[in-house]
Amino acid sequence: MEQQKVKPADGKLGIMVVGCGAVSTTFITGVLMTRKGLAKPVGSMTQYDKIRVGRGADKKYMSYGDIVPLAKLDDIEFATWDVYPQNAYQAAMYAEVLKEKDINPVRDELEKIVPMKAAFDKNYAKRLDGDNVKDCKTRWEMVEALREDIRKFKAEKNCARIVVIWAASTEIYVPVDENVHGTLAALEKAMKDDDREHIAPSMCYAYAALSEGAPFIMGAPNTTVDIPAMWELAEKTKMPIAGKDFKTGQTLVKSGFAPIIGTRCLGLSGWFSTNILGNRDGLVLDEPANFRTKEVSKLSTLETILKADVQPDLYTDYYHKVRINYYPPRNDNKEGWDNIDIFGWMGYPMQIKINFLCRDSILAAPLLLDLCLLSDLAARAGRYGIQRFLSFYLKSPMHDYTVGEEAVNNLYQQYTMLKNAIREMGGYEADEEID
Repeated sequence: MEQQKVKPADGKLGIMVVGCGAVSTTFITGVLMTRKGLAKPVGSMTQYDKIRVGRGADKKYMSYGDIVPLAKLDDIEFATWDVYPQNAYQAAMYAEVLKEKDINPVRDELEKIVPMKAAFDKNYAKRLDGDNVKDCKTRWEMVEALREDIRKFKAEKNCARIVVIWAASTEIYVPVDENVHGTLAALEKAMKDDDREHIAPSMCYAYAALSEGAPFIMGAPNTTVDIPAMWELAEKTKMPIAGKDFKTGQTLVKSGFAPIIGTRCLGLSGWFSTNILGNRDGLVLDEPANFRTKEVSKLSTLETILKADVQPDLYTDYYHKVRINYYPPRNDNKEGWDNIDIFGWMGYPMQIKINFLCRDSILAAPLLLDLCLLSDLAARAGRYGIQRFLSFYLKSPMHDYTVGEEAVNNLYQQYTMLKNAIREMGGYEADEEID
């Protein structure tokens, strides 16, 4: 089959992370340690997973990097923005996700990663109190300042390409307003008019990244790239966008376990999910307006997998509840409980309990690596706009709701989309069906 024209991954890839907290520093430290041969990038599909290409006698299983030209870990340069001025070493020590012995071997490199001033609005994250913040009069000034940061970093580190990924806190909920978010012209006007109610700081990062020819990935449930105006910008700049909300713990379980119930044709009466966590994410989510953003993202998963219109006997009127509780003693080690009430033959009730004691940043770090490498790949393959093949990594994947499209949330269908895209970009046949 003819090789799809994917540009080689020549030169350095700059990964610019919004946020220099637990997730970012765990990600950066892990990449630096892996480069030195002192750690393994466990959980990263780009580094470990193998995909079948070809059928029958031609069948072989290959790593992603052998199918498509991925950027090498040795070629990555890092930068961050944060409201707190601590460098990546200080931030990693403060986060207490990794032990000192797993940070110290790359201390020199981490100390050089000093966060740039963040484009920040306290109204969007009232619990955060940092002073490493840009002095911008308007949202448009924010955009211009961020574009300058991207250009400067790219030149200083001599990067061939840049990817920008959001690993900062969840902003307050911003409902989509067609008058502001519906077209690029309206969005730009709102930024210039400094419409702080409808323009979240995260939108300024996304706008700046895309305008500077960098793919943008939204790792929180913020209303940022899932608006028509941003899709228009991605089309105009021919850049990939992906989002939203890293799928790490409880929702990963949900997107993998709900298909078991559906495939086995069991009924669902209710699914109650609750979490305790004590990191900065938990602190921000303790604010109701910020939790609302997360709740909408977490709730969307189940409804697209177990559908009443397809199986009215089994999935009409089930009760779905999601809770997050801030509990400082746990720090980054969050705990998710799921209580699932199902029913079987002749309507008899049964229960399933899942207790996932996870480490938030340990699960998130490999997702950041995969999303950055695959977004960079997509850009070099000439893929732009919404990258649906990255849905596997996200809690509420982007989709064009203006035409009634529904997101794919079934983990196994998402995995098929991911494999097909890699096959295609590698010049092989995208040969798996999504039923």
